[in-house]
Amino acid sequence: MSESESHLLSVVKALPSDPGVYQFFNKEGKIIYVGKAKNLKRRVLSYFQKEHTSRKTEVLVRQIEKIQHVVVDSEDDALLLENNLIKKYQPKYNILLKDDKTFPWICIKNEAFPRIFYTRKRIKDGSQYFGPYTSVFMAKTLLEVIKQLFPIRNCTLVLNPRNISENRFKRCLEYQIGNCYGPCESLYSKELYDEDVLNVKSILNGTLTPVFSFLKERMQLFADRLDFERALQYKQKIEILENYRSKSLVCSAVLTNLDVFSYHEKENLVMVNYFRIVDGSIVNTYLLEVRKRLEENQEEILSLCAVSIRERFKSTSQEVLVPFETQIPKAKVTVPVKGEKRKLLELCERNGKMALLEKIKNDSAKAPATKSSRILETLQKDLRLPKPPQWIECFDNSNISGEFPVSSCVVFKDAVPHKSQYRHFNVKQVVGPNDFATMEEVVRRRYTRQVEEGNRLPDLIVIDGGKGQLSAAFGILQELSLADRIPMIGIAKRLEEIYYPSDPLPLYLDKKSESMKVLQHLRDEAHRFGITFHRNKRSQGFTDSMLEKIEGVGKKSAEKLLGVYHSVEKLKTIPVEEMAKQVGLERARKIKNYLAGSN
Repeated sequence: MSESESHLLSVVKALPSDPGVYQFFNKEGKIIYVGKAKNLKRRVLSYFQKEHTSRKTEVLVRQIEKIQHVVVDSEDDALLLENNLIKKYQPKYNILLKDDKTFPWICIKNEAFPRIFYTRKRIKDGSQYFGPYTSVFMAKTLLEVIKQLFPIRNCTLVLNPRNISENRFKRCLEYQIGNCYGPCESLYSKELYDEDVLNVKSILNGTLTPVFSFLKERMQLFADRLDFERALQYKQKIEILENYRSKSLVCSAVLTNLDVFSYHEKENLVMVNYFRIVDGSIVNTYLLEVRKRLEENQEEILSLCAVSIRERFKSTSQEVLVPFETQIPKAKVTVPVKGEKRKLLELCERNGKMALLEKIKNDSAKAPATKSSRILETLQKDLRLPKPPQWIECFDNSNISGEFPVSSCVVFKDAVPHKSQYRHFNVKQVVGPNDFATMEEVVRRRYTRQVEEGNRLPDLIVIDGGKGQLSAAFGILQELSLADRIPMIGIAKRLEEIYYPSDPLPLYLDKKSESMKVLQHLRDEAHRFGITFHRNKRSQGFTDSMLEKIEGVGKKSAEKLLGVYHSVEKLKTIPVEEMAKQVGLERARKIKNYLAGSN
C-alpha cells in the first residue's frame, strides 16, 4: 500500500458514524465526487475495502487524493446538502442531470401594475416565476386564458404614482377593445388590479377554487345592482375558466395536492417523469434525463432527482407517489398498490416509458457515425491493425471445374457495404481450376491499376480462403511493394479461422462479436456478388456455344446477336429481315431454321 493510500485510510477510519455528506478531491484539488451517507465512516470505507464491478468506480478511487466531510442532523438533511453541492460543483463522477435551461416560464413582473408574460430567462429582480412549462404553446395558452379573464396590461409603461398623477400617458387601443381597463389614466384602481393579480397567481399555481369564488361574487354583485351587462361578462369568464379546467387532466376528486414520480432505466440512461397534482388536476409535468456515471442504485437516483425537481417547482406537497421506496425529505413517501393513486402513478410511468423509448430511438438515429466508429475501433483491436479499417476490400473466386472462372472484389466503407465500388474480374490468364493462381491474377490487376491511377488503397484486405489463397495474394502485395502499407488477412470457412501471412497459427474470434459479424458479412457479400456474376457468365457461355453449333455461325456472330437481343428466346421472335441487319441474310436464315427446330 502506498503512503497516499495509507494516509487516506487513516482519514477514513477517523470519520464519524453520523449522517453527512462526503467529498472526494483529486490531486488538483478539484471535487470529483459528492455523496451522502447515513453512516459516513461505513459508507466511505466501502470504497477502499471491496472490489468494484464498475471500472469507473475503480478509476474514481485511484484519483482520490483528499476527503472532506460535513456532518448533519439527519439523512434528509444530507440528501438536500448533496443535491446543492452537486449543482454547485458539477463533479465529474456524479450522475449527470440533463436540465434544460431554456424551458419557458410565466413571469409576474415586480413593478406597479405588474405585467404578466412568458420568458426563458429568470432575472433576480423580485419578480415571480411560474413553471417551467414543457412548451411555449402551453405557456401561451395559459396566458390567453388569463387575458380573457383579467384585464392585465401588456404595455411597458412605467406606471408609478408620479407618472400617473402627472397624466404622462394616454389610453391605447387595448383599452378601446376591452383588453385593458386603463390604469395609466387612473381608470382602474391599484387595489382592484392587485386583486386580479392574486387571482392570476392562483390560476398559475393550479388552484382554481378561489378564482371561481371571486368571479361568482363579482357576478352576483353586478346582478344585485341590476348591471346585467357586467354580470353577463363575469358569467362568461366563469364559463371560460370552466372550459380551461375541463381541458386540464382531472385525476380524481379525492386527490388533492400530490407529487408523482416515475423511474425508467436503460443501461446508463434514466428518465424520471414528474406530475404535479393540485386540486385533483395535473398542473405541471416535467421530464428529467439522467446519465449514470458510477454504480448508483435506483433509490439514490430517484431520491436525488425528486429533491431537485421539487426544489425547481417550489413544491410543498406533503405526499409523494413513487414506484418503489426511496427517501424524499419533508414529504410522506407512498408506493401505491391500488386505487386512484395507483392509476395516477401508472399514467406517470406510461409517459416516462414512452419518453425513454423515444430518446433511445432518437439517439440511435442521430449517431450512426458513433456506432460505426465503435465497430471500427473494435476491428482494429481484435485484428491487431495499425489503425481503424475504414476501407476494407474482400476477394472471392468462383468457377466450376475451371470453367467460366471469375473473381469478385467487394468494398466496405465504415463497416457497411459500399456497392458503387464493387468490382468483377473475368479471369484471363489462368487455365483450369487453380484458385491460387486466380487470386494472384486478380490481386495483381486490382492494385496495379489502383496504384497507377492514384486511387485510394484499402486499410485492410480480406481474402476468402485459408493459408494457400492468403499466401498467393500476399506474394503479389510484396511484388507491388504494398505489403508494408496494407494489412491482409484470410478467413477460412470451415471454422471461421483468421490467418495472417506471417503467422502459421490462426486467430479465433468470438462468433458473436461485432468484428466477426463484419468479416462474415464481407465474406458472404463477396461470395454472393461473385456467384451471381459467375451464373450470368455461365448462362451466357452456354448460349454462345448453342449458337456456335450452327454451321456458318461463329463466335463473333453469336456474341453480336446476344449483345443486341440478350437471349435465345428473344432471337426466336425476331424476323429474319431484322436479324439479317446484324449477321447477314444467309446466317439469319440458318439461325432462324435452327431455333425453329429446337422448339
